[in-house]
This record gives sequence, C-alpha cells and structure tokens, in this order.
Amino acid sequence: MEKKITVSPFRLNVIIFSVFLLFSLLILRLGMLQIVYGESFKRELARKEDLTITNPVPRGKMLDRNEKVIVDNTPISAIIYRKVGTNQEEILKTAERLAQLIDKNTDKITERDKKDFWMLKNPKLAEGKITKQEKALYKINQLSDQEIYQLKLNRITNDELNQLSQDDLEVLSIYREFNLADETTPHIVKNDGVSPHEFAIVSENLQSLPGVDTITDWERYYAYNETLKSVIGIVTKSDEGLPREQLQYFLTKGYSHNERVGKSYLEMQYDDVLHGHQSKIRNLTDASGNVIASQVISDGNRGKDLVLSIDMDLQMAVEKIIEEEMWAAKKFPRTTLLDRAYVVLMDPHTGEILTMAGKRIERNKQTGQTEMSDDALGTFTTTYNVGSTVKGATVLTGYKTGAILPGTVFDDRGLKIKGTPLKKSYTYLGTINDINALKKSSNVYMFHTAIRVAKGCYEFNKPLKLGDPNAMEKIRNHFAAFGLGTRTGIDLPNEQSGLKGTSNLPGFMLDLVIGQYDTYSAMQLAQYVSTIANGGYRMKPFLVKQLREPQDGTDKIGGVLKEIHPTVLNSIDVKREWLDRVHLGFKKVMQEPGGTAFEYFKDTTYSPAGKTGTAQAFYDGPQRNKFGKEPPPVMNLSLVGYAPSNKPEVAMAVLVPWAFQGEKDNRINVKIGRRVLDKYFELRGKSH
Repeated sequence: MEKKITVSPFRLNVIIFSVFLLFSLLILRLGMLQIVYGESFKRELARKEDLTITNPVPRGKMLDRNEKVIVDNTPISAIIYRKVGTNQEEILKTAERLAQLIDKNTDKITERDKKDFWMLKNPKLAEGKITKQEKALYKINQLSDQEIYQLKLNRITNDELNQLSQDDLEVLSIYREFNLADETTPHIVKNDGVSPHEFAIVSENLQSLPGVDTITDWERYYAYNETLKSVIGIVTKSDEGLPREQLQYFLTKGYSHNERVGKSYLEMQYDDVLHGHQSKIRNLTDASGNVIASQVISDGNRGKDLVLSIDMDLQMAVEKIIEEEMWAAKKFPRTTLLDRAYVVLMDPHTGEILTMAGKRIERNKQTGQTEMSDDALGTFTTTYNVGSTVKGATVLTGYKTGAILPGTVFDDRGLKIKGTPLKKSYTYLGTINDINALKKSSNVYMFHTAIRVAKGCYEFNKPLKLGDPNAMEKIRNHFAAFGLGTRTGIDLPNEQSGLKGTSNLPGFMLDLVIGQYDTYSAMQLAQYVSTIANGGYRMKPFLVKQLREPQDGTDKIGGVLKEIHPTVLNSIDVKREWLDRVHLGFKKVMQEPGGTAFEYFKDTTYSPAGKTGTAQAFYDGPQRNKFGKEPPPVMNLSLVGYAPSNKPEVAMAVLVPWAFQGEKDNRINVKIGRRVLDKYFELRGKSH
C-alpha cells in the first residue's frame, strides 16, 4: 500500500506567491525596459555611422625639358587595414587569419611589442606576475593600472619571450600594423613584395577579415636610376607617414597621418604640387562597424607634373664625361685627394639650368669597392676657392670704381710686401693691359687694381697701406652683384653662400681678387659667367619650368598650369664698352695663342670664351683626419665659359676641388670643359 504524501496548504501558498512575485517583478522590469529605454535601444540598434575613407593616389611626375620622364610611379599591390572596432580580441583574431594567408616581415618588432603581445596571449600568466600584496595595494588605489601593467612588463623573462614562435611573430607584426590604423584612413599592412597569390587569396577572403582590403598602391620609379636623384629628393615611406617635425603643418593642409610626402629637395620643395588629391569614399556602417553602404565622393587625382629645365640626354653625357676625366686624372701622380668634380650648364639669358652634374669617388661601405656616386647637390651646397675665374669680376669692379680705365697697363713684376712672401703671377708677363691680363691670367694686374680700389699705395718691401678700410667689403659687394659669395636663388633648399675670410689684412684683399680667399660654388660660377655673357643681368637659376595638369586623370601630361618665367635679380650696371673688353679678354683665353685655355679650345667651331682658374688651397675633405694639425696644400681647378662668344646661348662652370698636389697640373678642368661644350653643340645640332 502506497504511502500518501501530504503537502501543507501554507507551504503551497508560499510557493505560489513567490512564483507570482517573481513573474510580477520580471514583467515590471520588462515593462520599464520597453517604456523607459525602448527607444534608446532601438536607436542604438539602428545606429549608423557615416565615415569618409581616403585612399592613396600617385604623385605627379617629373619630366625633362623635352618631356622625357625622369620620375614616375610604379603600381604595386598592397594589403591595407581600416579599424572597424576596438575589441582587441577580434582584432587579434583577424591578424591571426591574415597571417595564415601572407608572409609578413618581422624586423620592426621591438622587445616591448613582444611583451605586450605575450600578455595578450597569456593573460592568466601575466596576472600571476602580480603578488597578493600588490593586488591589495591596487584595490586601495595605492597602485595604478599603469603601474600594475609596468610591473607585469618588467617581470616577463627572455625565456618566456623566446616561447613566441615565428608564426606568433608574424601575427604580432600584422597586429602591430592594425593598431596603427584608424577608422578613416587605411593603413598599409604590406606593400613590399605582395605576391599575386597573396593578393588573390586575401581578396577572396575579405568577408572573414573585417577591416582588411586589397588595393593598388604606388612607389616612385626613377627612369635614369641614380642620375640627379639627390636633387630630385625622396618621399616618405608608407610606414613613416608625415614627418613628425612638420606634422601640424601637413594636418592643417588636410593631409592624413600616414600620407607620403616629399622629404627632401624637389620632392619637398614642390610637394603641394606633386601631391595628389586622395580618392574619398563615404561608408555607412552599423553599430558593429560593418559597412552596409558605400558612396564614392571623389575619384581622386594624381598629383600635378613638373617639367624641369634639365636636358637629360645632355645631363647623362656630361656625367659620363666627368667620370671618364676623373678616372683619367687619377692616373696622374699626386692625385690621391681628388675625389669630386662639378659642372653646371645654364641658359645665360633665362637662368634655366640645362645640366647640374656632380660626381664623387667614394668607397662603398657594403662592398668595400671604390665607385663613382651622384653628387649633383654639391653644385650648390659645397663651396671652394676657385682661383682666377673671378678675374672678370675684378676687372669690372676696377672699371666701375674708377680704379682702372679701359687700356690701363701695369708691370707684371711681383709685389713684395714687408713680412710676406713675394706675391706674383705664375710667370713674369711683362707690361700688360686689362684684356691681356685676362687672356694670360695676370695676378699682379689684379693686385694693382685692388690696391687702387682701396686707395692704397704700394712700395717695395714696405707695409701695404690702404686709404679705404672698407675696401674688402666693397669688393665683395661688387662680386655679389655677379652672384659670387651670395646665394644664387636657385629653387632648391640648403644652398650655401660660401665662406668669407675673417681677416681684413691687405694681403688677404689681394688674395680675394684672384679667387684665393673666399669660397664659391659651381652654381655661383655659372651665374657669374652668365651675368657677363648676357650683358650684365644676374639671372635667378631655376630647375622647374612648368607645372602641368595630369590629362583627364590619366598618366598623360596635360595642359600648362603655370609657367615659370625668368627672374632678373639685379643688374651690374656697367658700360657696354667695359663688358666688351672683358668679353674680348675671355675670348682670347680660348681662341688666341697665349690664352690659358687656347691649347684645348683652338680648333673649336662654336667660338667659345671663358676664363681658367687655379687656386692654391688647403685640403678639407673626407680624409682630413689622416693629416696632422696642418692640412696638406692642394690645387683647385675651375673654368667658366660661354658660347658662341658673339651671341651666347649656353654658359658653363667647371669646378674640380683638390685636383692635384704639387706643380704637375693635370688640366682636368679644361679637358672636361672642352668635351662638355662639344657635347652640348653636338646634341643641339641633332635637335635642330
């Protein structure tokens, strides 16, 4: 017989009442959520975010005066990431999935990156790094979150970090890139060596890689390899982004943090022109960050193009000439210190730079081999004593100050100033006038001219007394009117004006007027000789001739946006008769027996005119530390010229510092100059 279970009515009532009460509370809570917070939840579920995404576009091209491409862009495949949420676990999972599809370089990973990643992968072990006492202090706010985190970091051992596998490090490398991204600007995860397979497989799996995308990016392409590359400049890499020191400047101009910008020289000087307008896409996302609609706001345009004044065929030919003549000169004795040479060709009437070539012999740090490298920058960023090439400015200064007249003659006998060695020409030239002083390069003629400018009086073996204590500065000011000892105004940064000697002793003033005291650049020499060639106008040298629009968003060059016109910086304000005498003296240098360059230019057909220069200087190059307190004496060689002499169309400056030591002149300056002018007229003949 079964035993009956009796239930107390009171107990049953309590149970029923409790159930009723719980259901009542639940219904009340649901009601409150529906009535009080319902609209808020609906808005949150329906929330959409409007984000404008920018994508990179190629920079503008650079072309030479004949519209040959110098710098262009090469399309490259890239994998990018845009942050779609802040959940680190989800971001890490995406990084792990992407790491299975691509190879990722791990060179940029730091020890701190590894420690952060280790803690993310091992949260329990990381938590175990904190003692009970430290946890207690944390609870009573005696230790901050940051201090706790730092304690964990400090206690991670090298053995624990070494547990991270190569696969882990690739995930970390990708995760690290993800954390550099933001919601509006895609961050490049990989654009170096993305294989077709990687690009394809990532593209196929984008649904499972939130925030990841594949695009076509670009990198700079240099059609002439290293030629002029130093002058062209460089662009920041995608992982550099905006330069820190100019961050606010670029941000206020609407640039994104990781945009690439010009970092030096032409790329930097004309960045606002070369930099394109990024494509913009408006994405509509839901509350989870998923894109639910997209709209193209702007397709974007590549940057505008620069047309340079440079003739690349001429540039390449001149560089080849410099290299060949330097290697040939190195076979002469006492040329150990010869390691560089510069040539500038300019249109004397406009200031357009046709060629700016510089070469330097250096030891390759990786291979240990001696090789020739580009040093076009040296044409305006390095300065040297140039010697007698400045004597045209000295004679014109003499005319203008009334120190000499056309036809004034001096005896070329050396000057003996008390307490100093005899100051003389390279040989005794007899009684000589202004024209022949230029032709034969008389130092003594220039000394007498300077003494008269300074209202001085020379007496044999007595101190040289000058009536005008400001004479040296006066001469420098006259030289500056030609472009010597002052910045030429070239449209590039970092131009050097040269070094000025600090002593005002009379003997140094005499050195100044023969180019053996202050220092000048090859670009200054080109501006100086152009001023003489064109009739007395100092023209601003420039590289950029035109700004051009890209045609219809294509790679073709379009219409002229801006033409750069010649700029006259100043006039030297001299009589035509004076200039004619200097022109004649320069012509005799190259075309009449006895001229210092006649042997090298006597059989030319283009009627050159110019002036040679040899400066006694002291070596201050890269091997300076091999010598003691006193640097070794060296000879700098230079040459300025223009042609044709009756109607100049090209001006030239050649500068070879530290060309040789001792008395054996290798004449590298005139050898280079002859071949360069020959090549100019050869190429000009082909183009006409």
